[in-house]
Amino acid sequence: MIKKILIANRGEIALRVVRTCQALGIKTVAVYSDEDYNSLHVKKATEAYHIGEAAPAKSYLNQEKIVEIALSSGADSLHPGYGFLSENADFANLCAKNKITFIGPSGKSMQLCGDKMKCKDAMVKAKVPTVPGSPDLVKDADEALGIANKIGYPVLLKSVFGGGGRGIRLVKNDKELKEAFDIATGESMAAFGKSALLVEKFLPKIRHIEFQLARDKHGNAVHIFERECSIQRRHQKLIEMSPSPVVDQKTRDKIGQLSVNAAIAVDYTNLGTAEFLRLDDGTFYFIEINARLQVEHPVTELVSGLDLVKLQIDIANGEEIPFKQKDLIVNGCAIECRINAEDTFLDFAPSTGPVSDVTIPSGPGIRVDTYLYPGCTVSSFYDSLMAKLITWGQNFEESRTRMLNALSDFYVQGVETSIPLYKTILQTKEFREGNLSTDFLERFKVLDKLKNDIKKDTIEKQNAALAAAVLYSTYYKSRIKSIPENSLHWKSKLDRA
Repeated sequence: MIKKILIANRGEIALRVVRTCQALGIKTVAVYSDEDYNSLHVKKATEAYHIGEAAPAKSYLNQEKIVEIALSSGADSLHPGYGFLSENADFANLCAKNKITFIGPSGKSMQLCGDKMKCKDAMVKAKVPTVPGSPDLVKDADEALGIANKIGYPVLLKSVFGGGGRGIRLVKNDKELKEAFDIATGESMAAFGKSALLVEKFLPKIRHIEFQLARDKHGNAVHIFERECSIQRRHQKLIEMSPSPVVDQKTRDKIGQLSVNAAIAVDYTNLGTAEFLRLDDGTFYFIEINARLQVEHPVTELVSGLDLVKLQIDIANGEEIPFKQKDLIVNGCAIECRINAEDTFLDFAPSTGPVSDVTIPSGPGIRVDTYLYPGCTVSSFYDSLMAKLITWGQNFEESRTRMLNALSDFYVQGVETSIPLYKTILQTKEFREGNLSTDFLERFKVLDKLKNDIKKDTIEKQNAALAAAVLYSTYYKSRIKSIPENSLHWKSKLDRA
């Protein structure tokens, strides 16, 4: 039975795990770098231990140090969150070696999921449709060139160890391929310490739709609906929602079962996500399994009524999933916006520094997962995600309207945020009609619309300020004229005003 969990992460996801543990009466152990000693996850956990310098390699990626703290603190389990070591098979194996329950899949399964080529082979055997591409790893740029000419441009060069958009390059012709091959190789080496590339057909105007998976140690498996994740930039998700506007119940059942089959094919246990690309004609292609809790898991929680972190812990405890597929029903619609510390007008450059003030929106159907508080600091060492704003409504339009209102109420002083971008996206005709794709920002010139929105808003504020000044001046001039001549003292005060 799990009694104490070390959370090998930071920020909002560390806080998210702490909250569920508190509800379950489970003690928590936080770890923190030099940069995070004043962070909320440190203050909210039962215990907290310094782990190293700010750089992730010397703190949150230090496997041996984390395990050492888990053992010395008496933690019997470890939750990896997302990012950092969450999909590192060696780390999962190290935990198992030290008899620490890793709240996630086994190292063996994780290694298979993390190797895109081997995972793809497993899917082909399980009859899960995959994107056309190279049958094996490509040795060099010349081999990649031959495959690209065979399946036709444009193609994607992808690191088999990649994730989060890293190690992926779009190539449109022979000339671009050599340079892109070297860049993708370099990105993969920098991010994962190793590189192996495959070539896949690039599919234009596609949707990115993923299915939440859960499978216990007794072989029971379910999917917990889909999430629409098509609003992206540079392969990074920005806005997610559940359900998808193009997935009906028949499709949900079909692709959901394929997702379950995918989990069984790699002997996956605990929670994970099967990710698919959907073409305009309704064809789905499997692309990968994310072997961890997803950033966007709250939208699934809001439409299912489940606590997915609790489900992770229960499965790690050896318990059976307490419901069947037929028990799960989509309730309403949920939308999530990732509030990033980025300057949209400077090519999404990170914006870091102290946060002098913050106002968190609240109200019916509004949830905010965040590490922000007045006086905290957005660090340059870590991911730009500061908060996740999630809204629920009985239908899409109610959820969208609540999101717009909540975005207007969300105030962060000290750093630039992605909030203005989301307000523009949610008000576009295309978003309202569910006309989504992974190239949404480019296809509908969203950044141009954002600039126009900012310009319009600035002009309206200037006009309002001018009108207020005119009214103010007119009002006090009328007051001055009505004052008796002998009231010089009061008149002088009004003149000064």
